[in-house]
Amino acid sequence: MKTTTRPSVVRRIFAFPLVWALIGAAVIAIGDGVLVGIGGELGDTGLVVFTLIGAGFSIGVYVVVMKLLARRGIGELYRGLGRETLLGLAVGAVFMVASAGILVLMGAFTIEWMPVDAAHTILMAVVVTIGAAVVEELVFRGLLLQAIERLGGTAVAIVVTALLFGGAHFFNPDADLWSSASIAVEAGVLMAAGFAWRRSIPFVVGIHFAWNFIEGMLGIPVSGHREPGLFATQTHGADILTGGGFGIEASIVPVLLSLVLSAGMLVLAARAGRLERLPFSTRKVVHA
Repeated sequence: MKTTTRPSVVRRIFAFPLVWALIGAAVIAIGDGVLVGIGGELGDTGLVVFTLIGAGFSIGVYVVVMKLLARRGIGELYRGLGRETLLGLAVGAVFMVASAGILVLMGAFTIEWMPVDAAHTILMAVVVTIGAAVVEELVFRGLLLQAIERLGGTAVAIVVTALLFGGAHFFNPDADLWSSASIAVEAGVLMAAGFAWRRSIPFVVGIHFAWNFIEGMLGIPVSGHREPGLFATQTHGADILTGGGFGIEASIVPVLLSLVLSAGMLVLAARAGRLERLPFSTRKVVHA
C-alpha cells in the first residue's frame, strides 16, 4: 500500500505564502541595498557593476524562494521574455509620454533640450533604472502580490501591495501623504493590474523601466530623486498639477490616466480568467 508522508511543521511554516514572501523580500531588499551601497562608494563604474550584480542576486533569491520554499514554478519570470518586456516598455513609454505631453499642453511643464555628457547620463540612467525596476517588481509583484493573492484573492492583493508600495516611497525627498497616495494608485495599482493581466515579471519590469527612464531623461525628479537628464523641465502652477519637488508622479494627471489604464488591464485579466477570486482557491489561474 502506498503511503504519503505529511510535511513537517517547519516545512509547512516555510510553505505558508506570507512566510516565503517576507523572507524573499527581506533578503532581496537587504542584499541589493548592501551591494548598491558598496557600488556607490566605488564611483560610477562601481555603481554600474554592483547594481547589475544586485539585480542578478535578486533574481537568484526569487528563484530559490519560489522553488525551495513556495514549491511552485517560476514561469512568470521567463515566459515570453522578449515579447512581454517589449510590451511593458511600450505601455510604460506611452503612459509617461502622454502624462508629460498633457502637462505641456496645459502649460504646467516647459521642456528644453539641455544634455550634459549624454552618453554617460544615458548609461547611468539605464543601469540604475534596470536595477530598481527588477528589484521592486520582484519584491512587490513577484513575491508579495502573489503571496497575498493566494490568501485573499487578486483584489485584496492589489490593494495591499499598492498601499505598501506607496508607503515605501513616503520617506523619499519631498514626499508627503499625497505623493505616497499617488504612487500607490498610479504605480502600485497599475503594476499590480499589469501583472494580473499578463502574469509576467518582465512585463511589469518593462513598464517600470520605461516610466522611470523617460522621467529621468526629461529632467523630472523620479519619486523625489533628481538626476541629470537630457532635458530640463520647468514647472508652472500648483503642485497638485505639476507634482512639485516630488516630480510628475505626484501630479493628478498621471493618477487619472493610470486609473483608466489599470481598469482596462483588469478587464482584460478577468476576460482571460487570470484573476484569483477566493482565498486558497482550487481554481487554476490561467497564465499568459
